[in-house]
Parts: sequence; structure tokens; C-alpha cells
Amino acid sequence: MPQNLPPLLAIRNMLEDLLGREVTVADAVPLVREDLPTTVVALYVDNTSRISGVLGLDLSLAAYAGAALGLLPPGGAQDCIEDKELSPVLAENVTELCNILTGLLNRGEGTPRSKLHQVFLPGQPLPADAQAQLLALGRRVDLRVDVARYGGGRFSLSLAN
Repeated sequence: MPQNLPPLLAIRNMLEDLLGREVTVADAVPLVREDLPTTVVALYVDNTSRISGVLGLDLSLAAYAGAALGLLPPGGAQDCIEDKELSPVLAENVTELCNILTGLLNRGEGTPRSKLHQVFLPGQPLPADAQAQLLALGRRVDLRVDVARYGGGRFSLSLAN
């Protein structure tokens, strides 16, 4: 049985619980190839090491969510956005966020279990299969996510068939 896309409410609630802030979500345009150099990409696999999903967080959302998770001031996130690079602390925080977001893929009984395989930070080369899955049309959700008192950006989750 294939995984189902998580409902928007589940995404919002999980982010609110993790970040300890009010979060709003709205539909957004999907990420495109030109966005990838400044995108955090999380690769999820099933128990046979096949890709089960790929999550993309644009640099803005990654920085603000990483700062909110670590209870850091938004100014540090804004500096990272201007520099187009995550600080080591924000990179560690957003990697942990991606790990916890695995729960969005592991909902319901009878669905294959997924786990975080690897996180690619902005500027790191992506495997071709992960890039293709993130950009593929089909079973995906693309959102604008805003974290209260921080800022927001784009969240794209694409599930493999």
C-alpha cells in the first residue's frame, strides 16, 4: 500500500508542536530546478533503501524553522538568508527537524515505514534520483509556511509511487 500525502492540518500541527510557534500554511508553487542550489533537501527511504519521499525546504524556511527550533533570534536566520548559507547551528537544527518530520510519512497502519536517509544542505550536490523525485509532478504537496515572529518560505514534499 503506497503512502498517502499528509493533510495540510497534520503538517501545520506538527510544525507548530516542533517549533513552539503559531504556523500558517497555504498552497504554493512547486520548487523548480533553479531553486535547488539554495534548498535543504531531505531524502527518505523505506526498509529496502528505496526512496519513499523527498522534502525540500527553501533557504528562507530552513533558516527560520532552524532558528525557531533552537530558540534562536530571527536575526541570525536573516543573516544566513542574506549569505545564502546556513550556519552550523541552523544546519544541525534543520537536519533534526527533517528527521522528526519523518513522522509525516509514517502515518497509518499498513503503510511502509520510512526513515531519514540523508540531508543535503544548500550548495551540496543532490543525487539525480532525489532531484528528479523532488521536482516530479504527481504525489506532492507544495506549501508556503510562515512561522510566527520569524518568517517563512516554501515546503515541498514529494512521495515516490
